[in-house]
Amino acid sequence: MAVNVKVLLVDDNPTLLAMLRQALAPVASISTATDGADALLRVIDEPFDLLVSDYQMPGVDGRQLLQKVKARPTTARIPVVLLASKTDIAEKLKGQLQDSVEDFIEKPFFIRDATRRIKRIVDKIALEKMAKQVPASDGILRGTLAQMNVIDLLQSLELGRKSCLLTLTNRADRCDLYFSDGQIGHAVYGPFQGDEAVYKVVAWSEGSFQIDFRGQSPEQTTTRSTQGLLMEGLRLLDEANREAEDNVLET
Repeated sequence: MAVNVKVLLVDDNPTLLAMLRQALAPVASISTATDGADALLRVIDEPFDLLVSDYQMPGVDGRQLLQKVKARPTTARIPVVLLASKTDIAEKLKGQLQDSVEDFIEKPFFIRDATRRIKRIVDKIALEKMAKQVPASDGILRGTLAQMNVIDLLQSLELGRKSCLLTLTNRADRCDLYFSDGQIGHAVYGPFQGDEAVYKVVAWSEGSFQIDFRGQSPEQTTTRSTQGLLMEGLRLLDEANREAEDNVLET
């Protein structure tokens, strides 16, 4: 990732903390704290981009940490992810803290699944930080698919509810995707439009991208949500890969 996203992980379980830190280290700069009081001091002292905290902790728990962070003008805008049991999320947290928390992750969880959900938020933050560096002269954010692949780009724009034109290029190929409030409304890739155009580029890992935050289109050629397009595109890709493997085995 070209833009460094600083994440503070807070949990009184050192084993879980170490596992999450190792899993997230490739996508962000990770710091850790083992209790809410220490975490609050760290957040006040250092500008973090994301706070991921356990809910059930001795002393200052996750709810109290969240409330104290949100009460300070200098830290109020830090996104927070809470790790909590299914019962705590349903009965104590979701209704009361829904507007203050970026995501709730139910414990116990697979590290892989928690990492995937946290990474989506990290990617969104990275994209927003990159957007702040866009020259005012043209309002266009440029990058490579090595920095952020197509799937991460689409999910980040959806999560950030962005309206823009995302242009993907891979050698001589080009795909234009128009977003409105995070949803792809119109997509063009050569002779393909709408859903088919999106499916063709989901797997791109090489090339470049540019995001024009002033780009708009009144056309509506897609039939699914951004997440629906991604899921179907990945399903079709997986199906094509399996068919290719079967053909190799048959020969």
